[in-house]
Amino acid sequence: MREVEIRGYTIRLGQLLKLAGVADSGAEAKALLVDGAVTVNGEREERRGRQLHPGDEVVAAGEALRVT
Repeated sequence: MREVEIRGYTIRLGQLLKLAGVADSGAEAKALLVDGAVTVNGEREERRGRQLHPGDEVVAAGEALRVT
């Protein structure tokens, strides 16, 4: 699991996917979400604007990420 450090206390899911390099653009992040390729804390997520906090775990396109 790769840790992704954020500034502040929250980050939107779409922003995290771009920050981590999983998605190159907001459109690509949205496509991953629509395809059901993203889970947050073990549950499927489709909202690009979902607020994430330190400790949340995201799996997207086969890559595991932890927000720190």
